[in-house]
Amino acid sequence: MKTKNIVILLLVVQIIGLQLLTFFPEFVENNYSNGLYVYLSKFSRILLGWIPFSVGDIFYGLLIIWGIRWFFIHQKTHWKSKVASIISLVSVVYFLFHLLWAFNYYRLPLFEKMNIKREYTDEQLIQFTQKLIAKTNTIHFTITKNSSKPVQSPYDVNKIFEKVENGYQKLALQHPFFTYSNPSIKKSLFSYPLTYMGFGGYLNPFTNEAQVNSLPPKYNLPATTCHEMAHQMGFASESECNFIGFLASTQNEDLHFKYAGYTYALRYCLANIATKDEAKFNQLLKTIHPGILTNFQESEDFWMSHRSFIDKGFEIFYDHFLKMNQQKDGMESYSKFVDLLVNYYDKREL
Repeated sequence: MKTKNIVILLLVVQIIGLQLLTFFPEFVENNYSNGLYVYLSKFSRILLGWIPFSVGDIFYGLLIIWGIRWFFIHQKTHWKSKVASIISLVSVVYFLFHLLWAFNYYRLPLFEKMNIKREYTDEQLIQFTQKLIAKTNTIHFTITKNSSKPVQSPYDVNKIFEKVENGYQKLALQHPFFTYSNPSIKKSLFSYPLTYMGFGGYLNPFTNEAQVNSLPPKYNLPATTCHEMAHQMGFASESECNFIGFLASTQNEDLHFKYAGYTYALRYCLANIATKDEAKFNQLLKTIHPGILTNFQESEDFWMSHRSFIDKGFEIFYDHFLKMNQQKDGMESYSKFVDLLVNYYDKREL
């Protein structure tokens, strides 16, 4: 019992320590994100990347089974002892979670690292979206030769995983800190539960495997995969990973990857405009190829067909989780990558 009490006390120490860490992002950036984490993550990916199935998902499955069994065995154990055991387990998991990945929540923001402005005007957003529409229309027509035809990915999930590194290789030539090595990208064994939870994928922080939901429409899968790979590189912010995923997708030589990246960004930009100026949103919508809109509807229909109380519950949970981990906008942080996009391309061509 004395050991449990010490472990529980260490949970309190960890929570206080993390609050202090928010004042030292440069220390985290230099010593963890670009130091210890580089070696830990590479070791995990080298160790597990070659295995064709998700080790992390199996680990989670076994953990759930063990947890259920533990509760049955300890039904008659005094509640104080059970609570102490649970909190001590949480303390250990919390420590490993941060050591193996989550200290990245406290690193320097990407906009500082890349010297990107954070604010933009409505006019800048509209101008950028118009350029994005033109670019997406061009790539769409190059692939389909028909503006009304939706894009169908010619690749299965494994082929997408094989081709995805090309974009990061080209991106690293411009920004070396986006260098990606030792791939460990897996189809999640929990794709059905992930779908009902509303997630396209996730990073397992304990095994450093990028877990991708293989069920949604394949045309957008390259962008989702690139997003999870950005998490593997130590970028914790969802908005930053959306941004990096966009860059890696659109840098890829394959047109289907470019299409995934541009449509991914276009949906977010249109959504931002719709909340501010519905008339302008409807006007822009008319300039988009019908085939692209069909792809958008395909995604919308897929996710809406799996909407339930489950995904609403997980959305609330994950919103609070993000807010507790340095992302004050919660689930809205995903769309914040538009800030990075608009300002990054302010003086660049798409």
